[in-house]
Amino acid sequence: MADFRIEKLKDMLEDSRYTVAVCGSGMMTENGFMGIKTPEKAYAVEEKYGASPEEIFTSSYYNTKTRQFFEFYREEILADLMPSASAFAMAAMEKAGKLQCIISSNIYEFSQRGGCSNVINLHGSIYQNQCPHCKKMYSMEYIKNSKSVVPLCENCGHVIRPLVSLFGEMVDSQKMTSTTEEIEKADMLILLGTHLDSEVFGTYIRYFEGRYLAVIHKDEKYADEKADLVIHDEPKNILPLLGY
Repeated sequence: MADFRIEKLKDMLEDSRYTVAVCGSGMMTENGFMGIKTPEKAYAVEEKYGASPEEIFTSSYYNTKTRQFFEFYREEILADLMPSASAFAMAAMEKAGKLQCIISSNIYEFSQRGGCSNVINLHGSIYQNQCPHCKKMYSMEYIKNSKSVVPLCENCGHVIRPLVSLFGEMVDSQKMTSTTEEIEKADMLILLGTHLDSEVFGTYIRYFEGRYLAVIHKDEKYADEKADLVIHDEPKNILPLLGY
């Protein structure tokens, strides 16, 4: 059955005029990252920092408890994660002309680091940091290796801001528009490590009017029945089998 489903997935890709992949939290899990909202991680964070991740990873904490914010950010967010086989497989699909756009909710640029080029990082990237005052950009390494806990701008001394979406913040409007436009024009939509009722992607998925909808996610969901193809597995175990 697995071989049949992979062949069906490949047939869809071959027939699709424009394919978009949506990469959710499951793509983080397959890279060994435990989400900070998971009960186990959230409990550990509260024990360590005296506050929940939902409280710490916010613009309010960044502005008022800056030192504590960056202690948390360095230890819990700036994880040393490498792209999984999924990223390299998607790069091969892109190179073969079978994947036109990748929309990702992770902030670790797995897709780009795996060789993909047309990627929308909906929630920003740990590799992009900016001084909110003079707009000078800084690398992730600068934030991680800053001599002071709070990284300051070399030009003007203001606190540098990681360009990632913090809890409670609106997603960048330009990225929202681009995501909607890509899904609208997709002939095929592949959900990787996410599902149709995703809290992050559910609103965008409603704009899909193409022919083929595929879901590759290790967890079964009730809404799976709406898809044309469902494979309950981690994307890293499936995409390389396409052979692009």
